[in-house]
Amino acid sequence: MKSHTVRTYKSAEPLSRADQLAWKIAEVATDPVPVGDDVAEMIGNRIIDNAAVAAASLTRRPVASARAQALAHPFQPGATVFGLSAHRRVSPEWAAWANGVAVRELDFHDTFLAADYSHPGDNIPPILAVAQHCGLDGAALVRGIATGYEIQVDLVKGICLHEHKIDHIAHLGPSAAAGIGAALGLPTETVYQAVQQALHVTTTTRQSRKGEISSWKAYAPAFAGKMAVEAVDRVMRGEGAPSPAWEGEDGFIAYLLGGPTAEYVVPLPEKGEPKRAILDTYTKEHSAEYQSQALIDLARRMGPKIGDLSQVASIVIHTSHHTHYVIGTGAGDPQKMDPKASRETLDHSIMYIFAVALEDGAWHHARSYAPERASRPSTVDLWHKISTVEAPEWTRRYHSRDPKEKAFGGRVVVTLKDGRVIADELAIADAHPLGARPFGRRQYIAKFRALAEGVVSPSEQDRFLGTVERLTRLKADDLSGLTFQVDPALLGAVRATGIFDWRVRSAPELTVISG
Repeated sequence: MKSHTVRTYKSAEPLSRADQLAWKIAEVATDPVPVGDDVAEMIGNRIIDNAAVAAASLTRRPVASARAQALAHPFQPGATVFGLSAHRRVSPEWAAWANGVAVRELDFHDTFLAADYSHPGDNIPPILAVAQHCGLDGAALVRGIATGYEIQVDLVKGICLHEHKIDHIAHLGPSAAAGIGAALGLPTETVYQAVQQALHVTTTTRQSRKGEISSWKAYAPAFAGKMAVEAVDRVMRGEGAPSPAWEGEDGFIAYLLGGPTAEYVVPLPEKGEPKRAILDTYTKEHSAEYQSQALIDLARRMGPKIGDLSQVASIVIHTSHHTHYVIGTGAGDPQKMDPKASRETLDHSIMYIFAVALEDGAWHHARSYAPERASRPSTVDLWHKISTVEAPEWTRRYHSRDPKEKAFGGRVVVTLKDGRVIADELAIADAHPLGARPFGRRQYIAKFRALAEGVVSPSEQDRFLGTVERLTRLKADDLSGLTFQVDPALLGAVRATGIFDWRVRSAPELTVISG
């Protein structure tokens, strides 16, 4: 890996195209280095993981709405949509949209945390949709996904967005555009322009994940994927993009990040170096914000030690800056303590999550968020006794570049009403590659089977998994198998309608004005 310093340049200051971050990203994307077997296998794991969480979210309103929007844009050859027949195709950018929402809705797929946050599996829907539409084979798809992961992970390592209140999809747009370009085998110039265009149109604020969190939290990554598809299409037609996007005098760094004097260091593979960043990422065993994964595991471990939870006087979670200020009491969001809060908000309340995990000794993607579960009096009482504090050592470990030291958990101190104190800590989740029970292909399949039960028929599950097993050998026609179909009755009818469903019952009378 080579480290690249990125800063603002005045318009009159020389900055060659070859020295721009977007060009360097494009060079990585267009470097035809082979994809290793271990990387290809992990890509297959993440395709399975995405399908698992999509199956569990198919009937949820945001997913149904996105699917209905996509179905208003049928297209041939087009791309597939989770839950529908593989023969029912829609325009690729709308397939990316619908599938992206299905994957992201439950906050239950993979993650990478460094200088910023990310869910790199969000790259898969747009790259797969383009691959299906354009008739690419499995090897091209794998090349594109490996690139998408590489670029997103590298940007997340080097550029912090959240401290400037920019949502993390600003790294996803460029990475997905690079991945699409790699899959299609586009020239470096084309990928360069697409990466910049995608950055320009996917920069949004972190209010998406603050305060009264709405379904846009699931839509935001899908929007970035959709914009990436459109950006690549546009520049393939010969159009350009705002340039230089990161380094420009009025650009991303100068006015949206650290300002004209700020410098960022982004690591990127050198020419001929394999793209292996996906192996640095990790998935979730529990459907909740990643910083809660280890703490859910810790709650399961601590529950029996505490015993009668009604005897708890207080619980303090000593943890990282991110956990405290984003999903902890440091956020200052009263909604995080509200039993009537949305699922999206509860997913970003470590106080709620820890209380439920203590009481239940488990976590479930639907039952743990049910309104009746959130309003249970014993839960509310315990929940409101929990607070978080930032501990410098946990923040340091969170940002450590040493994978053996990096930590996303915390130390929990429980004080009982009789004055006894019970404390324990856990640095990484059990399912993490360095955790007590790391996920491999068997665990990804088990997660898919569990979440698809009652939704996807056993035979359809087998067919999908069999297709993934042949991932790198798939021919163009086989890529349509990287989805699943369910009984249409399970999907129900979408009650709400929008612009794309509008039907004009009678044409208005036209008044002709002459003169």
